[in-house]
Amino acid sequence: MSANPVAPVTPAAGEYSAAQIQILEGLDAVRKRPGMYIGDTADGSGLHQLVFEVVDNAIDEAMAGHCNFVLVTVHADGSLSVEDNGRGIPVDVKFDDRHEPKRSAAEIALTELHAGGKFDQNSYKVSGGLHGVGVSCVNALSSWLELTVWRSGFTHALSFRQGAVKDRIVSKTESGIAISPTRVTGPADRRGTRVHFLPEAEIFHHGSFSFEVLSARLRELSFLNDGLIIRLNDERSGKEEDFACAGGVTGFVQYANYGKRAIHDTIFHASGTRNHGGADVSVEVAMQWNDAYGEATLCFTNNIKQRDGGTHLTGLRSVTTRVLGKYAEDNGFTKKGTINFTGDDFREGLACVINVKLPDPKFGNQTKDKLVSVEARTAVEEVVGAALAGWLQENPADAHAICDKILGDARARDAARRARELTRRKSVFAGSGLPGKLADCQQRDPAQSEIYLVEGDSAGGSAKQGRDRAFQAILPLRGKILNVERARYEKVLSSSEIMTLVTALGCGIGTEEFRLDKLRYHRIIIMTDADVDGAHIRTLLLTFFYRQMRELVERGYVYIAQPPLYKVRRGSTERYLKDDVEFSQWLLGIALESGSVRSAPNGETIDGDALLALARECQRGQAALQRLSFTMDRVVLDAVFNGSSIRLDSLAAAHESGQRLAARLRDSSVIVKFGDGAPHPQLHVVRRHLGNDKHCVINQDVLRSADFQTIARIGLQMTSQFPQGVVVQRGEGERRRERSVNDLPSALAWLLEDAGRGVARQRYKGLGEMNPTQLWETTMDPEARRLLQVRIEDAIEADRLFSILMGEEVAPRREFIERYGVVSQ
Repeated sequence: MSANPVAPVTPAAGEYSAAQIQILEGLDAVRKRPGMYIGDTADGSGLHQLVFEVVDNAIDEAMAGHCNFVLVTVHADGSLSVEDNGRGIPVDVKFDDRHEPKRSAAEIALTELHAGGKFDQNSYKVSGGLHGVGVSCVNALSSWLELTVWRSGFTHALSFRQGAVKDRIVSKTESGIAISPTRVTGPADRRGTRVHFLPEAEIFHHGSFSFEVLSARLRELSFLNDGLIIRLNDERSGKEEDFACAGGVTGFVQYANYGKRAIHDTIFHASGTRNHGGADVSVEVAMQWNDAYGEATLCFTNNIKQRDGGTHLTGLRSVTTRVLGKYAEDNGFTKKGTINFTGDDFREGLACVINVKLPDPKFGNQTKDKLVSVEARTAVEEVVGAALAGWLQENPADAHAICDKILGDARARDAARRARELTRRKSVFAGSGLPGKLADCQQRDPAQSEIYLVEGDSAGGSAKQGRDRAFQAILPLRGKILNVERARYEKVLSSSEIMTLVTALGCGIGTEEFRLDKLRYHRIIIMTDADVDGAHIRTLLLTFFYRQMRELVERGYVYIAQPPLYKVRRGSTERYLKDDVEFSQWLLGIALESGSVRSAPNGETIDGDALLALARECQRGQAALQRLSFTMDRVVLDAVFNGSSIRLDSLAAAHESGQRLAARLRDSSVIVKFGDGAPHPQLHVVRRHLGNDKHCVINQDVLRSADFQTIARIGLQMTSQFPQGVVVQRGEGERRRERSVNDLPSALAWLLEDAGRGVARQRYKGLGEMNPTQLWETTMDPEARRLLQVRIEDAIEADRLFSILMGEEVAPRREFIERYGVVSQ
């Protein structure tokens, strides 16, 4: 019996039909939905994931024992390259029936999804790249990609472009366009791989790499791979940092605890391998408790960080609670009160790093934010359980210090519970309404509502009058709120200003009370004065949100307003300027409008765009000079900037450099000598200043620093271009003014001073000095204002920074202020 034939159906115009069903081939799927593969393309996370996909391949080579050096370079054109000294991607042609025409293995890896050498355990026992979509995604989402492979004594190259012109196409892939197949470009006396790519601007709206984000991840990898040297070089700013962090996960915990007071000296460390499901699972854990109130646990699988934890974190928390709980019970700590311990009590103040390694781990998504392999939990529980029980017995003083802290945390939690109950009872009798000083908005949709947290009643009054009451709420805060970094939870609940803020937000506080769905505003904007007190209040508020309502920061709901520091008027034109930097740039533009310089006595005149480029280069050198002067003698650095070049590659060169430097410095001596164990000579400068000797040492580490190289390079450029001084002039006709000065910085200073005479400048010391109209125009109007969104790009660094700035340890805070403090002008 045959089936009745189905009559063809002709869909009406515009009707949903088979014509709308698309098949995305290969890398086209990546370009169509990049978020599925590398994360958000708008906020910068996806952009940096491209880098980490390539870096992870180099780290896999290191874990396999074939690589000990990785170089990451951010180039001046916005591209980035990752280079390693591993085995090099295979470049031989792969012969099988599925790939026609025959292509090299390198080309297949870069153009085919789910193609790679990590699906079995022959080439890599463990690895971070497991899905075969990493570097091919990078290729798919880049304007161009250049691959260089040093292997078997030859240099091999392969190039890709998006949208290459047809007459240059040799072989075409689904998304990337191969300009040419893999080709030999010359001999090679090394081995390794370099991937150099430019992310496509149309896909990545946040189009620049962050040195801080990259350095945070590379620092993690350096700790997790003891003996691996990783270098980050940023050609845009001249910054360079080497990561060779010794100590493994133990050193990582010690680094994370910087600025905090550890309650026990010995860091717990456990490592071991267990076989589960036929696979060897390697576990390494380090833990140390400090006197803070938050938990900082970092989870890694095959060196890949899991922001959302996973089965290894579940196993760690379970076994830690069980073993510590039993030790506390066996040693009488539970008899010191009637309070029952919870898992949160055991983790309060814990700094921990856990790294598991296993073949074929399973993650929740391509970005590997959560581990779901069940065998990891069992392995962690077995390795940590036995080691922690033994460590507690072997280190009774440390164990008792930890249990004392746990007991104190449990008591504090109980006191906080009673404080919450008291707060609720007071709210019932008081009517539980919104705070009286809150000027609420009319909008009830949280996504469309915003609240300004304003410093003081004066600024609050201006903000209330200047706001758009339809969607903007104003909450004035009196004085400086409680520093929650140094306060227990029950003290936080007793602070009237904090409880006013919590009530206004509506989402509650604490692990038991916080409800994100009850939040009344999705833009929480901190608006404080542009002075030291304003910065302190802003830091206190950020500390509160980070420590007590961290999810608001993680969701991107917290912002910092950018009120102007200056109002300037030139002729009939007025404008607002954010800070001293913006004011200097604006004034520089005015100064150069009719300004010019020339090398004395009769050099060629430089003006217009050429002078602007020269001025910016000079300012870049002066900025490096300012940064380096926090740790070195400014007078010595000025001498280097004025052309006194330094060489230490030989004893003769060092003596010559010392004589040249001493000739530029008055009342000073320069001694050439070798430091303890140093392979190169050093310059020891002793300069007499106000009756005292100031000492400065210049060694190879100083010469290699990015700031010193910037100073030396720009200084040499300036002195060679203006060897006999500078003639600077400004104005036209009868108003033309001219002056001879010693160098280009002095010429720019004169131009700025001359331009400033025609500018009226008003400096706002506080928001209260602005009337409501000005506050709306500059800081509150969505069409004109500038807001900084607070984001957590590096949780460990954020945690360390809050501990340094707001914790009890004075020395780290003093060091931070000396290094980064703003010198008043």
